[in-house]
Amino acid sequence: MQKINVFIDGAEGTTGLQLRDRLLSHPNVTLIEISEDKRKDKAERERLINEADAVFLCLPDDAAKESVSLCRNGATKIIDASTAHRTQPDWAYGLPELSPKHRELIRESKRVAVPGCYASGFVSLVFPLITSGVISPDTAVYSHAVSGYSGAGKKGIAEYEANDRAAEYDAPREYALSGEHKHLPEMKLRAGLNVFPVFNPLVADYYSGMAVYLPFHTSQFERRVTTSELGEIYRAHYANETLVKYVDDVGAFSAANHLTGRDDLEIFVSGNNERVLTAARLDNLGKGASGAAVQCLNIMFQLPETTGLRLYSQLNSKH
Repeated sequence: MQKINVFIDGAEGTTGLQLRDRLLSHPNVTLIEISEDKRKDKAERERLINEADAVFLCLPDDAAKESVSLCRNGATKIIDASTAHRTQPDWAYGLPELSPKHRELIRESKRVAVPGCYASGFVSLVFPLITSGVISPDTAVYSHAVSGYSGAGKKGIAEYEANDRAAEYDAPREYALSGEHKHLPEMKLRAGLNVFPVFNPLVADYYSGMAVYLPFHTSQFERRVTTSELGEIYRAHYANETLVKYVDDVGAFSAANHLTGRDDLEIFVSGNNERVLTAARLDNLGKGASGAAVQCLNIMFQLPETTGLRLYSQLNSKH
């Protein structure tokens, strides 16, 4: 059996811990662990980076860039979960379901950028609409989204789980009120848009899971498309995919934590012939982060894509 020596640089953060849990059960992975007292030792990190077959970066952007610079050989493959390289042309974008070309670039690359959580949902929705000619790249796209508080990192998790937290944490809270968000450059570029979308993210009082919504007036479309036909466009685009699927009936309500604990993504369409809502549901820690990273590893080493991934429901499980 093929064995891959893997080092996680930044394994103590939320994404790193989730990634480590998946890799510990991955049959093809041998984890290279760094001593606790040397986690910030540059020389030791450099040694392990160059010793590994694959390195995951679960770090702030500047630290991720530094880690890439520490790789002195042409063999080690790097998978970056930070924002640092998601718009870089010499890095493959780790959302293989977008097209055969995206998957091929991941397979052939030694540098892969894992998509952002919100961007995963957004790009999965917009890209097929542009490539099928339903909307123009110049379309003004509006999106709102809600995520569990695990996306806020260790500090944000501690704030939400504090016994003496303020009452405002009981309600959904919108942020990025300035209209800026770190995922926006990635969302625009990777979706194929010429203009930045208007994006309104909210964080709510539950641990993990995410939904990204794109509402449209059908008058925005380049051609007449019914909700049923729109659904068929998504179904056809993702027809051969295991981890991104179109679903027909989500019921009267759609919970943002529907796929918590899982590494796949669901798309659905609702509305009428005047006003349409397209939506994506995923786990911000799964297909939005660690699950996507493991999927990229599998593709890069020509393993079955779902190896080590979680494709079962953990809706009622504790984190």
